[in-house]
Amino acid sequence: MPEEVIPQIIKKPRLIQRGESLVASIGISLAAIVMLAMGAATWWTVAADKQSVEQLRAAQIQRSAELLAQSASTMLASNELSGLRSLLIDAAREDQLEDCRISLPDGQIIADSNPGKITVHKMPDHWPAGKVQEGGKFQGDNYSFGLSVPGKGLALLQIDPGIEALAAHWETQAGLGAIGVAALVALLIVYRRLRRRMRAVGAIGEALLAMTAGEKNSDALKIALHLGPEAIAWNALLDEKDEFRKQQAAQTVSQSLGNRREGKGQLEAACDALSQGLLLLDDGMHIKFANGAAGSFLGAAKEKLLGQSVGELVKEEKVVSVVKNIAQGTSRQRATVEWERRGPTGQSVLRLAIRPVRKEDGAAAMVIIEDITQQRVAEESRNTFVAQATHELRAPLTNMRMYIETAIEDGENDPVTRAKCLNVINIETRRLERIVGEMLSISEIEAGAFTVNRTDIYAEQIFKELQEDYAEAASEKQISLVFNLPPKLPAIKGDRDKIMSALHNLVQNAIKYTLRGGKVTVTVEEKNGMLVVEVADNGIGIPEEDQERVFEKFMRGQDPRVEKITGTGLGLTLAREVIKLHGGTISLQSELNKGSTFTVNLPSAQAA
Repeated sequence: MPEEVIPQIIKKPRLIQRGESLVASIGISLAAIVMLAMGAATWWTVAADKQSVEQLRAAQIQRSAELLAQSASTMLASNELSGLRSLLIDAAREDQLEDCRISLPDGQIIADSNPGKITVHKMPDHWPAGKVQEGGKFQGDNYSFGLSVPGKGLALLQIDPGIEALAAHWETQAGLGAIGVAALVALLIVYRRLRRRMRAVGAIGEALLAMTAGEKNSDALKIALHLGPEAIAWNALLDEKDEFRKQQAAQTVSQSLGNRREGKGQLEAACDALSQGLLLLDDGMHIKFANGAAGSFLGAAKEKLLGQSVGELVKEEKVVSVVKNIAQGTSRQRATVEWERRGPTGQSVLRLAIRPVRKEDGAAAMVIIEDITQQRVAEESRNTFVAQATHELRAPLTNMRMYIETAIEDGENDPVTRAKCLNVINIETRRLERIVGEMLSISEIEAGAFTVNRTDIYAEQIFKELQEDYAEAASEKQISLVFNLPPKLPAIKGDRDKIMSALHNLVQNAIKYTLRGGKVTVTVEEKNGMLVVEVADNGIGIPEEDQERVFEKFMRGQDPRVEKITGTGLGLTLAREVIKLHGGTISLQSELNKGSTFTVNLPSAQAA
């Protein structure tokens, strides 16, 4: 493979040769790591040496101060000022101190390693008073030591060590530098060997990336033969691919020409069997072919569609514009548009996928039509459910948090408040449990795993709990909640939790959709072995056109007043399934603005 083909793959100048990018990145990374490691080692060595020197210097100053303190105390007690001053000069010279002085408590200097700084030249008759503390301490870089002079009082020894250059450990630095140089040399040797071994692999990798980016020309994908046996094998593989592609194309053309006439009738029948509509258009947007589904979507028999223009059938300007651009070749990209139209059966949404096709097939564009009305409705219902469910879950959680905070802050000192808070938390917990239970039950219904655990249930207890659970909610809206119960109710055979969930939904809805000051009545009686429960309200009611759909999942009424009331749209669906599984029925009678009555018939335990 000659080298001149390489620029066909690499479009812009490169700092490294083709196939070396992987090895170069590894080499640069390793070199950077070595340099960073050497720099860190050098910094740490210098810091450690500096800290060690400072510690040794501080210890030296402290020892010198203690020795000076002992001698200075004795000399001051015996009034030997000349000896004391000589002692300080010798100590400053031997210990390489910047300054060393002894001052009286009032701050006057009586002895100094620099004689010019002495302010008191003879021992005072009366020892002055001042603030001097015994013992030594560092103040910055200076060291102070309080002297106790027998028979006189206190004096202050001050030592200024000055600035001492750190020892230059050049042997350590040179060793680290030599190690770094050796490491870089070794890395360079390894890099050169790895470079020779990996150039072919890197070149093949770049060719694969170019192929992924859309390069189809095998000559542009081939690599230089001098890169080794891998390059020879790669180029041979590309030649084999080209040969196979040519053979496959020839075979495809032969089969297409041989089977076109024979399969024309079968293809048309298959197209008619599709649930999606299919149109083939010429460059003038006239229909050349249409299947049965397309005729159904466009409201005409497929034979009558032939020859008609899409612009006459579709009155949506946006859709016609997209079809025109693709059919006339202005755009060769696939496009998808949605067409909302109102037909005899109501509002519907059609999705049109327009694709360009080959001119030799006698058409310029293909249009696939799909009805997504139900999908759109399902998506809107699902989005509404998520929003409503989130609100339904957040409400009890918010109440629980508020009452928990109140119980923590005020409940310890007020048992009444604490009891009230715990009662509300208990009610909201049960409410939250019912909401989550409804969602799980709907999932079980969809999965076909919804079952009932039948036990004997005492109806009196069920309705007593219902009355307690909703007394506060009704009181908040000033709604009269009335339970008409007979002296004795029959037992029920069924799943207590699920029946309670169904009845909860009915009573909750009645209170929810009844206006402030209204009335909700729950009437229970036994008729012919059936327990009959009527939940009636004088609320907003349900329009006749919505009464058949209220038991569907996620469905809620179209009344604007309903949109302001939160709800998941699952309660009545769950209630109907529960009653049905127990062998009962549920029915609805409602009139707009006058109220609704839900009637449940459940077989008693004896009838079951």
